[in-house]
Amino acid sequence: MSWSVIVENVTFALVSLAIMAASIAAAVLFERAARRRTGGTERILSTRKMAVIGLFSAIAVILFILDFPVFFAPFFYKMDLSELPALIAGFAYGPVAGVLVEFFKILLKLAFKASSTALVGELANFVIGVSFILTATVLYHFKKTKRRAILSCVAGTLVMTVFGSVFNAVYLLPAFSNLFHMPLEEIIALGTKINGGITDITTFVILAVAPLNLLKGAAVSLITILVYKKLSPILKAHSA
Repeated sequence: MSWSVIVENVTFALVSLAIMAASIAAAVLFERAARRRTGGTERILSTRKMAVIGLFSAIAVILFILDFPVFFAPFFYKMDLSELPALIAGFAYGPVAGVLVEFFKILLKLAFKASSTALVGELANFVIGVSFILTATVLYHFKKTKRRAILSCVAGTLVMTVFGSVFNAVYLLPAFSNLFHMPLEEIIALGTKINGGITDITTFVILAVAPLNLLKGAAVSLITILVYKKLSPILKAHSA
């Protein structure tokens, strides 16, 4: 392995760790702001909360591994519902819990199954998932009503779609290209084979990445809205 390849991989790993740390820090700041606004005095994390976060992280990694391809995107883009446990935990306990489920999910996944994308796929799943979880849970915790929960999920889905598309175009796809020494033109060509409307990186993210995130956000949001009311009393009983 050449020195340049080593530098590229180490740099990407450090950037990934920095993004994850920043995401957790942002969750803490947002949750504290929500608590000041609503007058909440409950601890952000407790032993019982961490136990539930651990359980939900295990469920999330199973859902992450059980991904499946979609017809409108190249083979390396897959659909999964691993944000579902993170969103439920975030609604019940706050943004920090949701982001931690995302974080531990990635760690558990790498422990059980090596990355097939040089960590690009795992970073994408974490960062884009966090954009959804943070948006939805922060908005919900400022006003906990069913209507706000629905609006929060819609906002989270839209943020995830826009942010995911931009993040793929600006950072993830170029990183994937560099780490695998695969020209961006070849990656775009894979999309063109599926959809003739994909001709450049912009149309790639609009016609392949954005629909995937919209589909994921809608599915996770719908399931959460349907089951959260039944799960909430159980989760709250173990949050002290």
